[in-house]
Amino acid sequence: MNWKGVMPAITTCFGQDYTLDYGFMARHCRWLLDHGCTGIVLLGSLGESSTLQYEEKLEILSTCFAAVERRAPVVAAISGLSTAEAVKMAKAAADIGCDALMILPPLLYPGDWRESKAHVAAVLKATPLSCMLYNNPVAYGTDFLPEQIREFAREYENFDAVKESSMDARRVSAIRALLGDDLDVLVGVDDAIVEGIGVGATGWVAGLANALPRESVDLFNLARNGEREKAFELYRWFLPLLRMDTVPKFVQLIQLVQAEAGMGNARVRPPRLESVGKELDLTLEVIRDTLRNRSPVVNRPVVTITK
Repeated sequence: MNWKGVMPAITTCFGQDYTLDYGFMARHCRWLLDHGCTGIVLLGSLGESSTLQYEEKLEILSTCFAAVERRAPVVAAISGLSTAEAVKMAKAAADIGCDALMILPPLLYPGDWRESKAHVAAVLKATPLSCMLYNNPVAYGTDFLPEQIREFAREYENFDAVKESSMDARRVSAIRALLGDDLDVLVGVDDAIVEGIGVGATGWVAGLANALPRESVDLFNLARNGEREKAFELYRWFLPLLRMDTVPKFVQLIQLVQAEAGMGNARVRPPRLESVGKELDLTLEVIRDTLRNRSPVVNRPVVTITK
């Protein structure tokens, strides 16, 4: 498993009746890979996993796995209200053919270290697949400290990466100080990607890449290659959109960017509701202004899905 490069945590596309548009999701996966992304992460927070039925999750995994055709790894995000539910989902993802798992902490219950470790360990032991821990204390209330991450790495051979979403780039350097190159660290917050790469992150589980994958890949590569001026110029242009990944309504906002870029629609499944009124107007103003005034580094037209 190669935990490097830009791996979008893809959105879930809904039709007008809130059923899933599997055909679009398949095309979306292929389009992301065509524009340089190195993997696909399914059923994450951005994918509105908490609103999906078990059967819908399996169909998403099967559809996208088939669409990718082994061109790149397919990663299944594993979450659940109970440890048994998470283990069941992990085994199902492995049976479908997914290449790796992204393990979330227990939903709703932010337990202590003993409890959180037991939950993650159960998923790690459920399959031989390579696993990435999703550390997002802001969203889930559970904070896996660098020393605890090292403990997982020492005890489980298939624990290979961490998606660090604590919004603190110092966490990346702290993990690398303990584990060096033995564990891949991926940035999980869009507006911290350049800082994260600067202290050794090897990958990016990206949100805005759903709408602008080529720009995301360019930004990642410029930062990794040390082209500081070009990277910062592109970053400065991109930041108004990247910051949309860090607020409570990040799902609605990112799907609005997709809609404006011609790559999906803004529908979300309740309890989320689409933006309306002044909130919508202000958001569209930011999106349209950013897309209209593109950085010279990416002075290229948006490519839309045509088939």
